[in-house]
Amino acid sequence: MIKNIERAVQDGRFNDKVEVNDPTLPPAAEKAVIDHYLASQTTWRHRFNNVIVRTGMNLSARWIGHGIQVTGRENLAAVPGAAIVTSNHFSPVENLIVRKALGMPRLYIVSQTTNLEMPGTLGYVFNNADILPISADVNYLAHEFPDLLDTVFKRQHKVLIYPEQEMWYNYRKPRPPKRGAYYYAARFNVPVISCFVAIHTLAKQVSPAFNKVGYSMQIMPSIFPDPQKSVRENSIAMMQQDYRQKCQAYERAYQRKLTYQFSGMTSPAGGERTSHGGSHYLRLRAGLRQSDAKAA
Repeated sequence: MIKNIERAVQDGRFNDKVEVNDPTLPPAAEKAVIDHYLASQTTWRHRFNNVIVRTGMNLSARWIGHGIQVTGRENLAAVPGAAIVTSNHFSPVENLIVRKALGMPRLYIVSQTTNLEMPGTLGYVFNNADILPISADVNYLAHEFPDLLDTVFKRQHKVLIYPEQEMWYNYRKPRPPKRGAYYYAARFNVPVISCFVAIHTLAKQVSPAFNKVGYSMQIMPSIFPDPQKSVRENSIAMMQQDYRQKCQAYERAYQRKLTYQFSGMTSPAGGERTSHGGSHYLRLRAGLRQSDAKAA
């Protein structure tokens, strides 16, 4: 995976998949998964499980987020209601850090449809959490997905979207974003809460090869659509401002200038090898790939 990240950085492909054998779904299967998931949202069983999962995620957020340093919470006062939250995406657990730093609101998360097909506990969580599945299908993006967002925003909830698109495990640098999150912010006239999570390697080792890590999170000034601009103009301007803020946050967090030169060290971020709960996630992903292979 590190080699894949290195090649992607060198080619300027900052939003590509880099996980080895990352699971995919053909269009027809993806549509079936989304249709089944959306149909389940109104059932009593989902509502019951949703309460269980949200409670579990909040408890996990308190545990994982305990002791993290958060700066910029005062910027949240300007956005008491509906908003799109953006953050860098380097781990399957950083959404819990974002949730904790934001004060534990009900947080919807835009997620790849393949996550709904994960086996075991993680599959149960994805299928019963506040997930908004994303798809490459143009018709879905133009109709069903905006309707989902509209419902959430009318209820004054927040939606976490990763504009970097794909997770790059342990990659510490902000990556140039895709425009989708900002298009929807402009279309629905909601602000963007700009966040950046940093990984800090600690002295304690969890194994001979890995050090324990801590986190810090910066909440930058929120970005509002300009009523004088079109949706397209706003989406581009908001995207550019969010990326600038994340780049500045990186330099504040790590006290070094941001460059995309690959260090060639053991970490794609140019630091020590670290562990923060990702091994369990990687085993689950491997289990999904094995189950896909058996199904085929």
